[in-house]
Amino acid sequence: MYESIKTILEVLPVISRISGGYATITTKQGVRLKTFDSEGKEVKSLQGKVYELAQKAGESGNIYIGKSEIVENAEAWALPLGEYVLATSNIEHILREQELKTALTKALPLIARVAGGEAVLFDDQGKRLASYDYLGNTNQKYIGLVSKAAKKAMSTQKPVIGESMSVTGAIGVRIPITQGFGFGFNNEQGVTREQKLLEEVKKFQYAKYTFNDILGDSEAMKKVKNTASQISQGVSSVLISGETGTGKELFAQAIHNESDRRSNPFVAINCAAIPPSLIESYLFGYEEGAFTGAKKNGSPGAFEQANGGTIFLDEISEMDISLQSKLLRVLQEREVKRIGSTETIKIDVRVISATNKDLVQEIKKDIFREDLYYRLNVVQVNIPSLKEHLEDIPLLVKYFIKRYNKMLGKFVWEISDNAQKHLVAYNWPGNIRQLQNCIEHAMNMVSVNENLIDVKHLPNYIFENRFSPSREKIPSLAEVVGQAERDIIVKVLRLYNGSKKKTARALGISDTTLWRKMTDYKLL
Repeated sequence: MYESIKTILEVLPVISRISGGYATITTKQGVRLKTFDSEGKEVKSLQGKVYELAQKAGESGNIYIGKSEIVENAEAWALPLGEYVLATSNIEHILREQELKTALTKALPLIARVAGGEAVLFDDQGKRLASYDYLGNTNQKYIGLVSKAAKKAMSTQKPVIGESMSVTGAIGVRIPITQGFGFGFNNEQGVTREQKLLEEVKKFQYAKYTFNDILGDSEAMKKVKNTASQISQGVSSVLISGETGTGKELFAQAIHNESDRRSNPFVAINCAAIPPSLIESYLFGYEEGAFTGAKKNGSPGAFEQANGGTIFLDEISEMDISLQSKLLRVLQEREVKRIGSTETIKIDVRVISATNKDLVQEIKKDIFREDLYYRLNVVQVNIPSLKEHLEDIPLLVKYFIKRYNKMLGKFVWEISDNAQKHLVAYNWPGNIRQLQNCIEHAMNMVSVNENLIDVKHLPNYIFENRFSPSREKIPSLAEVVGQAERDIIVKVLRLYNGSKKKTARALGISDTTLWRKMTDYKLL
């Protein structure tokens, strides 16, 4: 037996290093004879002390598993070997876990600031041990609370994503780190910011776009932006005309945001979206009992809500002719009268209206009042169609790619030259809105292993509605001008031996515009 104990004592340091904890040999009564730590060094201070777990194993002759007496929460086991007992523990594992837990706790304030929300540490039951807000400050009121989602993450040892228990509308992520603890975070700051913005929007509509948001470096776009910016400081009514999808409301918002009224309401009304039977009450408001279903105490109309600011009347050409006279009176008198009331309310509102129709033609058809037209059209802003500034397409495409990368979770870096040629050659009846939809379509078609929009990703209509010459026997003015333009381009190209850059410079146009015209005239 002496030889056996001698062998055990010799290998005991090896056992302690392999097990990553303390290893000890005791008598059957649990008295420690030798104890070594996880580095194989003897701990003489423990010699002669009784180890209860080893005592139970020695006296019963059975293997016992229990807690270490040296490090809290560490597991140990004791194995009877005749007159002696061998016991070891996994203390080093526990120490590493404690160090990791301490390091993660120290990092929580930084995690909270980066995530923009609460960051927490929780135990195996989902109880919060530490909590910090998005400013890095301790959330004492949340410590001790138990999260069902965190408890589920610990029991399954898998991350759990769901609603935050701290902030309504926020999304929380719970991640198990070990069997004993995990951490989580939410997007509290972003949700709180959105909720505050929503509350402001409920008070009145919000104009968020400025002239910096309106993309376009072409001469046509620079000109219209300069004109719109110049009239922003005035108080006169503005009529914005342009085809569908050219961005008329963006210009209306930009004019408002560059004016002295920028801190006051911007109220937008789509005259085509509201039924004729309701639009009057939307515009001018009503008193209690004015009609069946009228709210108690009545309701202010759009003009009252926009007082001190700007009202935007989109698709003004669709307004019923009977209502146009009432609108004219409001513009002339600068006062409104609610439906069902005899009292007038003075207002200070700048009116910006928009149309995609020729109002002069509407007047000739007796669909639109001429006197209202002149009242609305004090200053006119004409937004060019996309086919009038095709050289802006690369800039717009780049913007939309960036936007939909974020929205769709894609990693598309650019568009191929061939695909861009097709976009420039297209007629764009839907203008910038259609281009936006086209890029969104293409981004959805790009697979996960692709990072480039190519021709195959574009919608089919891009190849079906291109610029084409008229089939009329008598040439139109546009055809005559086009032929003259083609001839001069050919002559200048020959003069500069086919150099497109020199030709564009000589003609006073951009390289993109020259390329587009050469495509139209089949010179490529």
